[in-house]
Amino acid sequence: MGKMGKDGKPRGRMSAYAYFVQTCREEHKKKHPNENVVFAEFSKKCAERWKTMNDKEKNRFHVLAEKDKKRYDGEMANYKPPKGEKGGKKRKRTKDPNAPKRALSAFFWFCNDERPRVKETMNDATVGEVAKELGRRWNECTEDQKSKYEALAAKDKARYEKEVKAYKAKKGKPAPAKPAPKKDDSDDEEEEEEEEEEEDDDDDD
Repeated sequence: MGKMGKDGKPRGRMSAYAYFVQTCREEHKKKHPNENVVFAEFSKKCAERWKTMNDKEKNRFHVLAEKDKKRYDGEMANYKPPKGEKGGKKRKRTKDPNAPKRALSAFFWFCNDERPRVKETMNDATVGEVAKELGRRWNECTEDQKSKYEALAAKDKARYEKEVKAYKAKKGKPAPAKPAPKKDDSDDEEEEEEEEEEEDDDDDD
């Protein structure tokens, strides 16, 4: 049985490319145990090497990926999500469409810039693998490189705070008076409905 993720959920399945990168990393570690790997460069080399490989060379990684897919599907079939979750997903609160868009962090601004480049070099990677690679690249950024995205994040935070203030002020205004609760008696309900319709007709005039 594979490793479990958070809340005992089965670990996500790996793609053929992910197995290939993992193998490359292990080979590199054996040859250069004391060398610090620059993941951005290493990933680029892996992607270039993967592109030049033929189907026969890639086959063993596809076999591993298929085996892991079966493992994942089998574990997911027996997985029961914790209480408060449906189908493995947490219940989402109803979102107000008028609520301000949340401010993005410096890392998210970096991801918006870097994601297309990562996808270009890791075209067979899963969403999770792309996210991991983005995290690695972010950790390798210098303070100067990060400052650009931190400035964007600060600007976006100011925008968000301003919009939230306006949104709360608008939301805090008293709501229109609700109609009086209807009586249980069905006859009374019908009389009230008729009265309301007459009032509406008078308003139209």
